[in-house]
Amino acid sequence: MNYGYKIGGGLDFPKKKLRGLWFSPPDVIVPGDGHGLGNGPLPRLVMGEILVDELSPESQEIIRKYLKPEGGKQALLSSILGSLIWEKPTWSEFKQIAEENELAAWAFINGYTMNHLAFAVHRLKHRFSDIKCIIQYLEEHGFDLNHDGGVLKVSTDGLLLQVSSISEKLPVEFADGVTKSVPASYIEFTDRLVLPQFKELPYDQIKEFHRREDFALNNADNILESSQMSRISLVQSCLKTKRYQL
Repeated sequence: MNYGYKIGGGLDFPKKKLRGLWFSPPDVIVPGDGHGLGNGPLPRLVMGEILVDELSPESQEIIRKYLKPEGGKQALLSSILGSLIWEKPTWSEFKQIAEENELAAWAFINGYTMNHLAFAVHRLKHRFSDIKCIIQYLEEHGFDLNHDGGVLKVSTDGLLLQVSSISEKLPVEFADGVTKSVPASYIEFTDRLVLPQFKELPYDQIKEFHRREDFALNNADNILESSQMSRISLVQSCLKTKRYQL
């Protein structure tokens, strides 16, 4: 917030024991025609907090065994490096948390790593400026997509369209020497449509503030299913060994 970000609103997921805030970026003046940039290249940010106090006593005990009160001071560095600032748990400890709350387990083993990155479809060019074309491309090239709420997730007002991949799984060696594959990060594509009151504006005059701004709780709830271990295990049995690049 010291750099101009402002709180846009809250996102609470009671069933997932998750509380979030999203932040809108500061205004940035873009030289030239500034096509598709609106507020500039800085992204919206969403930060989530697992409500540890609402987990079972068993899971709370495991988490607090590893977390250090001063750990937050290294949060930014940890995020950049993609490393943990606490010791890795044992496989049985991780599994205990995962069976209760998979998002808590994800955060426990991934730390402050970015959960997912969303690309703004309306800022892309040519065929990829249409989210349906993106879905077609991803499916044709072997990407497994999140089907919760439908492949294309649409907000109740019809102005926010989203699609996400299933999280990649990466091998992790736990403290007791057991190596297992666990969910990592995934990608999302988001299309923010023009608000009704601005629909008559010429395309080259449309800025970011003319588009739908907020997040949709139901969409976000379904998107978060992309990193569920149980879902990934099911999908992995159908995956080809070949990897694709977008």
